[in-house]
Amino acid sequence: IIRQVGVGRSNLEIASELGLSVGTVKNHLSQVMDKLDLRDRTQLAIYAIRHGIV
Repeated sequence: IIRQVGVGRSNLEIASELGLSVGTVKNHLSQVMDKLDLRDRTQLAIYAIRHGIV
């Protein structure tokens, strides 16, 4: 999911590609951002790029 955000995909696009519901994607994103102490998707995308996930 982090990789998908890093390349700019929306929650709907991520859900479709991974076979998940949009709600599940949102839950995973919230959990990841909480664990990484990030405020929003933009910070998560930057994190993904800086850490070579993308």
